[in-house]
Parts: sequence; structure tokens; C-alpha cells
Amino acid sequence: MAADSPVPADSPVPADSPVPVVRQLRLVVEAADHEAAVAFFRDALGLPEEAAFSGDGDARVVILDAGRATLEIANPAQKRLIDEVEVGRQVAPRIRVAFEVDDAAATTARLVAAGASEVAPPTRTPWQSLNSRLDAPAGLHITVFQELVQPDQGVGRQDAEPGRDGDN
Repeated sequence: MAADSPVPADSPVPADSPVPVVRQLRLVVEAADHEAAVAFFRDALGLPEEAAFSGDGDARVVILDAGRATLEIANPAQKRLIDEVEVGRQVAPRIRVAFEVDDAAATTARLVAAGASEVAPPTRTPWQSLNSRLDAPAGLHITVFQELVQPDQGVGRQDAEPGRDGDN
């Protein structure tokens, strides 16, 4: 990188190009059973409804607030490592959605009661979180995770464990 540029020297983006500001990440998921998916994520998981819109031909969308968003990009080896730790075998498709919650065990039980299929029960990970895996409505494979050690307690999110993934 040039000393005054956030763009790496080998990047196809010109060094003098302004860095864009991303204000929000929205993950858009098509759900054949819209009502069931909304009930699961809004009512069972507890994501507050931010907005809802409808259009011609029964077109509907509900925007749910999922708190702070991050985009985690893992290579295939890291994805396999996370699956092995959390589930004991490779199960996740290319996209997995992870939700940080206060109580992973209670949330997992509530989501299973609301129609999710448990893939793996809450499991303590080497990076000090309690993670469960679920197959949820709308064809989503999800992780529910609870941080067991907070960054101000001596183990930071970035240095808790080599090979950990950032969401859990």
C-alpha cells in the first residue's frame, strides 16, 4: 500500500480512488413460505421489524433489524475447520448466517420449537463461544452463538484462537 492510500499497491482500484462508505449490509433471502420465515426470524429469533413493503402480484418484503452486521469471508479450509469444531463434520453450504445471542442454549431450544432443525447442539468452541447449528426457514443454514468471554475480560475477538472465524 502507498503510505497515504488505503488501497493496496497491487489492487486494480486506482490508488487515488475514494474509499466508498458502506452504511448497511442487507442479506436478501427469498422465502417461498414468506409468513413462516418472517414468523421464525422476527417472532422466534427476535429480530425487530424495521419496515415492510408490498407490491403488485403479491410481492412482499419485510426488513428485519439484525443489529450490527459484518461480512465474514473465509477460505475453504477455514469453513471446514469451523464445521468440524461446531458440528463434527462438513455440513454448511457456501453461505451460513450467524446470529450472536445472549443465551445460545435457550435460543436454540426456542428456534427448534419454532420449526428449525437442529444440526448440532450448543457446543463450546476453542474461541470461547457457545455455538449451535440449525437449518432454518427459507433454506438458511444458521449458527446461533453466545460469546462466553468478552473482549474486556482478557480474550479479544480477534486473538482468542488462531483459525477462529470472526462471527463466533
